[in-house]
Amino acid sequence: MTPELKNKIIAVCDQKISQKGDNVGLSFYAFFANKNDNPVLLMEAATWWIATHQLDHFEKASKIKAMALTE
Repeated sequence: MTPELKNKIIAVCDQKISQKGDNVGLSFYAFFANKNDNPVLLMEAATWWIATHQLDHFEKASKIKAMALTE
């Protein structure tokens, strides 16, 4: 995982948790705007989420943050 993706995941998870609480779920799309402005980073996130870790479409933000911190 690149530092750029790791930092983005942690920041978005922190934001979602602070807004909606510890049980908030998200998908890897949460790390990107509706406009695909960084396809390389989007594919990296999708690969990490789907191929590497075989996660469900929605996972708890706290789980994703913990996983990113150990990468």
